[in-house]
Amino acid sequence: MGIYKMLDSITSYISGAVARIFGPTDDAYPAIGIQPFAGEPFNQRRAEW
Repeated sequence: MGIYKMLDSITSYISGAVARIFGPTDDAYPAIGIQPFAGEPFNQRRAEW
């Protein structure tokens, strides 16, 4: 009985991973589009001063 329980747990673990990889995304990113860069680019010469 222990082997069947172990195989069942391994199968459910792998099938859960496959479902998460190939399933729809569940990201909670806001749908606001691309935001422009509002900072200053890094300047190596100014950083050494």
